[in-house]
Amino acid sequence: MPRATTLILILAGLCGSSLGQYNEEEDLAWLQYYLRQSRVSSYNYVPYYEEESPAYAYSYPSATDTEPEPEPEPQRATPWRCPQECDCPPNFSSAMYCDTRNLRYLPFVPSRMKYVYFQNNLIASIQEGAFDNATELEWLALHNNQISSEKMGKRVFGKLQRLERLYMNNNNLTRLPSPLPRSLRELHLSYNHISKVPSNALEGLENLTALYLSHNFIFEMGASLKGLKSLILADLSYNNLRKVPDGLPVSLEQLYLEYNYINAIPDDYFQVSPRLLYVRMSHNSLTNQGLSSNTFNSSSILELDLSYNRLQKIPRVNTNLENLYLQGNQINEFSISSFCSVVDVMNYSRLQVLRLDGNEIKRNAVPPDAPLCLRRATVIEI
Repeated sequence: MPRATTLILILAGLCGSSLGQYNEEEDLAWLQYYLRQSRVSSYNYVPYYEEESPAYAYSYPSATDTEPEPEPEPQRATPWRCPQECDCPPNFSSAMYCDTRNLRYLPFVPSRMKYVYFQNNLIASIQEGAFDNATELEWLALHNNQISSEKMGKRVFGKLQRLERLYMNNNNLTRLPSPLPRSLRELHLSYNHISKVPSNALEGLENLTALYLSHNFIFEMGASLKGLKSLILADLSYNNLRKVPDGLPVSLEQLYLEYNYINAIPDDYFQVSPRLLYVRMSHNSLTNQGLSSNTFNSSSILELDLSYNRLQKIPRVNTNLENLYLQGNQINEFSISSFCSVVDVMNYSRLQVLRLDGNEIKRNAVPPDAPLCLRRATVIEI
């Protein structure tokens, strides 16, 4: 066997033993890279793929009002090398931690990574193709940065077909990123500057289970939730909504709409979601004129928060309801028919907590048959 070939095989064996946490395919990739590297002198942040030309040039934006960030020294383009700005634990080889380091740019993401953390930095832009090499990503944390919609590539998440969780809360986004991978299960976009969610903005996200859009400036949702067949939680609180979203998903269990400007709810609005358990609509502008007699008469809802609205009467609720919060309204009568259509030994409410404090009801206004109807109540505040 020629001496040069023997030396290469010895080196490959040594590297293979020192990188035992990676599989045989990665060891083979290392050997192929070693053979190529003998013809390539240096790495200039341009990803190189076997039998492919470089896909894009990776550049770093400089801030206009501060001195430019020192450019890191070039690194070898190995499939397992960790960027010098980050930490990649040897015992968790698919994770890369780049959080809380005052970074103004996104370091190169090695192809083996599944969990990448860039939160708590000063990143303001995401270049087109920034994650094209990291197609195995499942978790991507970009929250608590300065990312704006205008400085994001149009398809930065387009190739992440295994991405399940995307964290972009606490940034400067004015619209939802698009397109988003169909594999997505959680989307965190709270504390941004989003004002509108077009009806097709979430189209195709049939695996999405949790959507967080609180603390934005959203005034219109359209029917953007309707096609989310797996959605369990929708948090739209602290926005500028004046009407409820059109069409709730059948799968929905938790709906948070507190701190908006909603003044009416369509009849049978909650009936299309037979799994709905928790509805929170406190601090809105709801009135009895904006509600039908059966708006909240849903057998699935266990907790209903209507506190701090403009209600003058207790709305009718289902006997399965367990917690009802109505404090801070303008209610002036205690109507037992809101809880029990028939009051007897066999018909009673499962209500456990009832809050009516901060209204205009007087304590002596409680009807005599209330203990029979509300026999399971442990807390009643008037």
